[in-house]
Amino acid sequence: MRLFLDTSALAKRYVLESGSSELTELCRQADEIVLSYICTVELISALNRLKREGKLSSSEYKKIKKSFGEDLKGATIVELYPLVIRQAVQCLEKTPIRSLDAIQIASAMVSDCDLFLSADSRQTAAAKVMGLKSRLLDE
Repeated sequence: MRLFLDTSALAKRYVLESGSSELTELCRQADEIVLSYICTVELISALNRLKREGKLSSSEYKKIKKSFGEDLKGATIVELYPLVIRQAVQCLEKTPIRSLDAIQIASAMVSDCDLFLSADSRQTAAAKVMGLKSRLLDE
């Protein structure tokens, strides 16, 4: 199974919260993990927010960042090329989502993934509208 993780789902791999165990099981079942090129920036942003809020220590941040870097080596990364942008524009025209969420969905579309996984209900609904088999992790 080609499993596409948007950043909200990917974060559950590194920060234990509702949906983390479900994500772990789905990743075990996957033959391939697919990510958008933008996930690095989004994940580092989220981790730094948690650090600023005192929910993540500096040492935890460094450990997660290192682990994420190692995991990236085994993932398939969808680049931001013209087809992704065209698909993202179509997604924005058909659904009420934000631009980066549209890029995630478009990346999943061009990757021909078997399952799009997100912890964002609006994004999951938009992915379904765009024809993706989608699953919502606990938010």
